Amino acid sequence: MVRLTIDGKAVSVQNGSTILQAARSAGIKIPTLCYLKDVNEIGACRVCVVEVEGNENLCSACNTQAEEGMVVYTNSPKVRSARRINVELILSNHNTNCTSCVRNGNCTLQSLCRDLNITDIPFEVSYRKKNWDVTLPLIRDTEKCVKCMRCISFCEKVQGLGVWDVVGTGPRVRVSFRNVKSFADTNCALCGQCITHCPVGALHERDDTVRVMDAIADPNQIVIAQVAPAVRSAWGVDAGLSQHEATVGRMVTALKGLGFDYVFDTDFAADLTIMEEGSELLERLTHKDEYRWPMFTSCCPGWVRFVKHEFPDFLPNLSSAKSPQQMFGAVAKTYFAKQLGVDPSRITCVSIMPCVAKKYEADVPQVSDAGAGADVDIVLTTREMARMLRSSGIFLDELGETMFDEPLGLGTGAGVIFGTTGGVMEAALRSAHYLVTGENPHPDAFSAVRGMEGWKERTVQVGDVSLKVAVASGLGNARKLLSAIKAGTVQYDFVEIMACPGGCAGGGGQPITDGVELAAERGEVLRKLDSSAMIRFSHENPFVQKLYEEYLEKPLSHRSHELLHTDQSKWDI
Repeated sequence: MVRLTIDGKAVSVQNGSTILQAARSAGIKIPTLCYLKDVNEIGACRVCVVEVEGNENLCSACNTQAEEGMVVYTNSPKVRSARRINVELILSNHNTNCTSCVRNGNCTLQSLCRDLNITDIPFEVSYRKKNWDVTLPLIRDTEKCVKCMRCISFCEKVQGLGVWDVVGTGPRVRVSFRNVKSFADTNCALCGQCITHCPVGALHERDDTVRVMDAIADPNQIVIAQVAPAVRSAWGVDAGLSQHEATVGRMVTALKGLGFDYVFDTDFAADLTIMEEGSELLERLTHKDEYRWPMFTSCCPGWVRFVKHEFPDFLPNLSSAKSPQQMFGAVAKTYFAKQLGVDPSRITCVSIMPCVAKKYEADVPQVSDAGAGADVDIVLTTREMARMLRSSGIFLDELGETMFDEPLGLGTGAGVIFGTTGGVMEAALRSAHYLVTGENPHPDAFSAVRGMEGWKERTVQVGDVSLKVAVASGLGNARKLLSAIKAGTVQYDFVEIMACPGGCAGGGGQPITDGVELAAERGEVLRKLDSSAMIRFSHENPFVQKLYEEYLEKPLSHRSHELLHTDQSKWDI
């Protein structure tokens, strides 16, 4: 242990700890901007500077080790002056039109200015102007960039992609693409993790809220919403609702208040995905020599983009099942349109997702097979939904409970855990066991695939069949897993991969709490919803059964293949 004094307080920490860690362990706040624990500890912003007795120069607390006997001052006049000047210099290269910024009210730089009592910028303001294709799902605003390098570090160290880099020198230095000139030339998976780890509004998703409100205002359009499972774990954060207050029923009521004609549950389509994907797994197992192994899940478009860019040889291994989002869109514009007795062109299908890559997926022409244009017309992130609710004037804490509409609104516990790492695997194994044996396993029989490890492998028993399965979340872990399979050092039958660490609960479209990783906590919300669900097996969803009886016939039928399956190798990247 190392003993030091911080602001007159005796502190003892593990050897190798930084001054920042030591201060936090003692409840002493040191402000930061560029710092991300274990990811970006480079002292670039100089906001965390502190004074160490005996040292002439200030040092950055985030990457200076605490030493025995060190005496540290975190709020001396020298520190306050330097910290203030450093932030003012950052502001001189920053577009401070905060009122129209997507991060207004949830911006680390904005909070720093308030805490440091900065009310004016004493330096000449000059910043690089925007130059970005605003039709892309991911938007980079160079006017807001503070060069903290977080996006660079997270993309490289956690996601293993290295899309971003520092380019230029001196006053021309900026963050841009690594080794390429345009977004189209990058290997970006559109996971959106750079957005959720940006401390300001320099990165954000394309805003599609106006398109949704225009559709709602059109009397000729029937506007339906589907809500992904992970959204319910975080939708009330921006409104200050506790998890107890942010119920699923209150969320449905709020969306109805916005003007949606129908509000459905993507869990329904997740159950449908399990029926198709689980049946596909069993088909492959019974004709093992005809397929490539292992079989990979295909729910996550960020993961699909990653495979297409980085490991195209593995494309035949992907399940041909579409994602729940796209299955829902296909069913909505065929089966549901017939139930309503309307032309599919009158239906506007809006997805509310914890994901940025879903905006890309909906625009891929090869996944729209209902014959009425795009199967999913518009995709909103959880954050966009929150902004729409805030601007609508709906008092969320006063709303009552409303059930999802039928018939596409009933989901099972197996469907809801799609939103957390290991959930797709567990849901698939529950129904695969039934399809093999004719009997349900215990709902928690496959709990071994749960957990937040970035890459975990298990051997599970499905009837008389022993399966070697693996689950990975975060593209850095996906790269390690695929490289190991390619090298022949590991072998699996079935693999689930999610692009975002922790799965969709930690998705790039979720509400941002700067510096805090909430995927595990939000995933636990989904696990609790599963454990309390009336139905916990996808194959027992009565409306999924009815859909097959009335329209699709059976899993992997000709119509199912037409509407619910895709060839990812033919997707436009």
